[in-house]
Amino acid sequence: MKTQTSIILPTYNEEGNIVELITTISNVLNGEKIDHEVIVVDDDSPDGTAGVVRNNFDSNKVRLFVRKGDRGLATAIRYGIEQSRGDTVVIMDTDFNHDPYVIPQLIEFLKYYDIVIGSRFVFGGGMEDRMRYCLSLIYTTWLRFFLGIRIKDKLSGFLSMRKERLIELDMDSIFFGYGDFLIRLLLKAQKRQYRILEVPTFYVRRRSGESKTDFFEVFYKYTKTALKIFFSRDRW
Repeated sequence: MKTQTSIILPTYNEEGNIVELITTISNVLNGEKIDHEVIVVDDDSPDGTAGVVRNNFDSNKVRLFVRKGDRGLATAIRYGIEQSRGDTVVIMDTDFNHDPYVIPQLIEFLKYYDIVIGSRFVFGGGMEDRMRYCLSLIYTTWLRFFLGIRIKDKLSGFLSMRKERLIELDMDSIFFGYGDFLIRLLLKAQKRQYRILEVPTFYVRRRSGESKTDFFEVFYKYTKTALKIFFSRDRW
């Protein structure tokens, strides 16, 4: 059963956020008359995230997949893409960092672009956490010069693509690790001259639960990824 758009939500211990987030997404997209499905890929959360989804939503519109073996953000996203029935996929976090009201823009601009990114670093974007915003801006600027990625927000993780254009890329070489998958995706897309647009989005603080990422550990992992890419550039 085909649909217009698949919203991919990778989850781990998001019991306090997931119902409100899915409800908001559905209200926004129904209001814009955008046919859609929500795909929740849960890495067997011990807080019962999967059960909350199962008990609150119609399984035809909100499709739940629980993974008990392979775990991790990037592989969860890929799994959701592979299960999706939409012509368009939207990838986003489940902690309300990513504003559901931006989703219609991400979808609309795919009429003219191959990838649309919700960006903190274009005019109108930003973050409630100013310290994290400044550090992220410095780091993503370094990535711009080090790897030659022209996109300003290379760490967003809030984006839309036409599924057929995504599948044209080598997903095996993109979707592993954590949020660094986006660095690899953007490099491959840029090399293939995909048209990429950034639209402004503003990150608010997490509404419920604790962050599962240590800020400096993440940047350490991203730097390892950047160095690996830099010293194997013939592959890109």
